[in-house]
Amino acid sequence: MPLICLVRHGQASFGADDYDVLSDLGREQSRCVGEELRRRELRNPLVVSGSLLRQRDTAALLADAAGFATPGPPDARLDEYDHVGLLERYPGAADAEESGSRQVQQLLDGALRSWIAAGDADGWPAFSSGAVAAVQDLAADLDKGRDAVVVSSGGVIAAVVASLLGAPADAVVALNRAAVNVGVTSVLAGSTGLTLLAFNDHAHVTGPRRHLLSYR
Repeated sequence: MPLICLVRHGQASFGADDYDVLSDLGREQSRCVGEELRRRELRNPLVVSGSLLRQRDTAALLADAAGFATPGPPDARLDEYDHVGLLERYPGAADAEESGSRQVQQLLDGALRSWIAAGDADGWPAFSSGAVAAVQDLAADLDKGRDAVVVSSGGVIAAVVASLLGAPADAVVALNRAAVNVGVTSVLAGSTGLTLLAFNDHAHVTGPRRHLLSYR
């Protein structure tokens, strides 16, 4: 049965003019997870990503380090939600007491929770169902003995995991907060559908490579 590895992109450029660019650490992380996936000996994996630059660049660096084929065309259903837009829409969604990235995370948690609770048809339900459909469509197109690597973002991966577990939508906030850059979530594509095997595996950025561990 095909194995699908959902990989969160490498660290983006928080605080820079263009967030959607991998930081130097993010590029190193991308190569690191590529080496890890090569070690796992995936079977002729198809590599795909969302259309965001940080996702596409992670996929390219990962594939090069792993010796995989060049990533296929991006799928916009794997793009992250607009976190800037959410923070503007729900500016008072959380009472953040921290500063810097921690403050942003607190505010984003509140904004994401409010967005999910709103239940607008073109909001969270559309985003979540699109993410799940992208993975399901990929699984349906895979040959029986072929695996896949999907490079996306924390929100997308959290939406897919919550769906597979039948968890309430609010659980997405906790899953999203825990997501590690280049963490690997493994999903088995069987005859009865998708089954979650592991969430947010990041052993490859621990121990002697702990300096590569980041959450944002």
